[in-house]
Parts: sequence; structure tokens; C-alpha cells
Amino acid sequence: MTEERLPNIHPGEILLEDFIGPLGLTKNALATAIGVPATRIGEITRGARSITADTDLRLSIYFGTSPGYWLRLQNAFDLEEARRHSRLEGIRPRVA
Repeated sequence: MTEERLPNIHPGEILLEDFIGPLGLTKNALATAIGVPATRIGEITRGARSITADTDLRLSIYFGTSPGYWLRLQNAFDLEEARRHSRLEGIRPRVA
């Protein structure tokens, strides 16, 4: 039996769908407001770039989220990607 999984959502999609879109921002306007190149925001929202600590702090200040919010989303995404694509079945816990 195959396991049904929900889609693994990149933090860039959350940034686009829950923040940029509803607030009527453009990616360029956000990039200017937080002092990063527009390409960084474009790559993040396409899922082609990860959130860094620097970007997390800038987004957290701008949107009023807690520091680390964006990094936690990125970490959760990365862990799920690893679960889905790594071959972990043969690893057994070592008992002391």
C-alpha cells in the first residue's frame, strides 16, 4: 500500500500566497522594502532558493513575524524533502 502524502509546500509559496498577494505587494516592492535584490525574492517564491538567516530576519521585521519563523518553514520543508527522497529504510538505530 502506498502512503498518501500532502504536498510539501516551499516557504516561498507561503510568502507569495499568504503575504505578498493578500497585502497587494509586488515582489520588487518587497525586495526594495527589505533591502535585497529582486531576484532573491523571485527565486524564493519560485521555490528555487532557500530562505537564509539574513532573509528570515528581514522578512520577520517587515511582516512582524517572530525571528526564525521563515527558517522554521524552510527547515520543515527541507526535512520533508529529505524524507521523501533519501533511502533511509536500511538504517537501524544503534542501541548503546
